[in-house]
Amino acid sequence: MMSNRLRSTISQAELERRWTAARVMMAAEGIDALVMQNASDWVGGYVRWFTDLAASNGYPRTIIFYADQPMTSIEMGAFDVVRTDLADNPAYRGVGRLVHTPSFASIAYSNRYDADLLVAELRRTGVRRVGVLAPDALPSAIVDALRAVSGLELSDASNSLDVIKAIKSSEEIAALGAVAALQDAVFAKVCATIRPGLSDIDIANTAQAEAHRLGSDQGILLGTSAPLGVSSRFMGRALQGRTLQVGDHFSLLIEVNGPSGLYTEIARTIVLGKASSQLLERFELMRAAQDHSLSLLLPGTPAAEIARAHDDWMIEYGLQPETRLYAHGQGVDMVERPLIRRDETMTIQTGMCLAVHPGFDDGETFSVICDNYMIESDGPGPCLHQTAKRIFEV
Repeated sequence: MMSNRLRSTISQAELERRWTAARVMMAAEGIDALVMQNASDWVGGYVRWFTDLAASNGYPRTIIFYADQPMTSIEMGAFDVVRTDLADNPAYRGVGRLVHTPSFASIAYSNRYDADLLVAELRRTGVRRVGVLAPDALPSAIVDALRAVSGLELSDASNSLDVIKAIKSSEEIAALGAVAALQDAVFAKVCATIRPGLSDIDIANTAQAEAHRLGSDQGILLGTSAPLGVSSRFMGRALQGRTLQVGDHFSLLIEVNGPSGLYTEIARTIVLGKASSQLLERFELMRAAQDHSLSLLLPGTPAAEIARAHDDWMIEYGLQPETRLYAHGQGVDMVERPLIRRDETMTIQTGMCLAVHPGFDDGETFSVICDNYMIESDGPGPCLHQTAKRIFEV
């Protein structure tokens, strides 16, 4: 037995639940194998959902999930290496065959290496009907290679798998609650340490270090400071160079995963002093907008209908309708379906986890609130985050 180097994992029972649900779908649709590739842990959830392994840093991991045999994983490694000694390897649960290739997205001539190995594996196993997950996001080399295989029938299985993936198990629901609690603790650490003289990146680094200490591996911390009367927007590390002054405010989005690999997210605004009446009033308006959307998140309701109702609410209060994504599912993906948006075809269902973050930016304030909720039989349950829904004055 190989020693387990993994710091944390989901259970074997949860993985097997996912595999069984996928195979039931595959049988119903006549699919012999599912093909997927991810190169990012933030929105790389198909690979993570099937294997509990993250694909990150731009290094792709291609998975073949078969209807009747263990998976094949194609990933970074030396030429001409095939491993089948994986039965007792805790890092490759459900994987029967590991095939390596030293390909890099930055090296154009190597971009077909993964595709060639994928085709070879499909031919070796005699697969005829392949369901592709997120085909439009796959490298063109893989799509072209699949289309060139004589006798191979391709279909887009994304929607069918997304419906399964969106409904959380009891283990996933517990894990999402733990992630929300981790993020609450990260925000509390920021409130305890933020002060004039620190830079925006200092605050982000404090949040990231605390998240890592508590068991997070991946995610983003977006936020910048500004004087009152100027919007403090969500921005990444490259734009977090400003130094905070007395009286400034700081908007922070904490979107990190937990030891389970699942994501939730929370956003609040901190003021180094007293908040202006304008900032307080507009925050309360967004809290009311969040409450309005929550009242609509009922099982059976089309997501697109909720998006339209939210736009009507914003217009009624003299605000612009949403052009961004203001609410969406979360799980092994930082953003997953359903999207609460006009182009979404899903309906709300019991067991979904939704991040709800209405906001608006008029140049004077960036007003936003963000929290996660599980959808229960009669609508959203209690907020997963325990952080107070207010502007924080420190």
